[in-house]
Amino acid sequence: MSKSDRTRERILNAAAEVLSRNGYAGTRLSDIAEVAELQAPAIYYYFPSREDVIEEVIRVGQRLTIDHVVTALDGLPATTSAIDRILAAVAAHLEIVLTRSKYASASIRNMSQLPADMRERQLELRRDYGTIWRELFEQGRAAGEFDPRLDPHAARMLVIGALNWVPEWWDPDRGTADLIIENAQQFVRFGLTARPLA
Repeated sequence: MSKSDRTRERILNAAAEVLSRNGYAGTRLSDIAEVAELQAPAIYYYFPSREDVIEEVIRVGQRLTIDHVVTALDGLPATTSAIDRILAAVAAHLEIVLTRSKYASASIRNMSQLPADMRERQLELRRDYGTIWRELFEQGRAAGEFDPRLDPHAARMLVIGALNWVPEWWDPDRGTADLIIENAQQFVRFGLTARPLA
């Protein structure tokens, strides 16, 4: 990797950290430069604007999240039940956004804050990720593993919404990521499969 490539990577790493911590509105080039140990004007050599830096972080974060979840699913035996595939996806999603990637965390936490044109350019990756989850839930419904009174679409949106909210409230001082993942898996398993009282 060239010196220029290393510097660009430092800028993006710093931007992911600042964006994850401060949000879209609170992310300034001066903050990114400070974390990257650069002068703020130097960033313009690598990126035309603050928005371009942020958009690249969001794109990389989405790609990393998709790849991590797909890798987890691909590693499962062919005989894995639909609900266990969903639980593996739950764990992989939370792993990447909570402990493995500031890019993924920044992407999840800031998607709704982005300007409309930036969100629009991220739609293809968002659709790709949505397709993964839609297929998982369709498999669960088709296999008869869900409570038949559930609406699979509503259930899927509730699960994804809950997972995406975790980085907003999780405090590692009050519980490990592993504990959060275990709780999320139990919540999803019993929420999808338990039969409610008549």
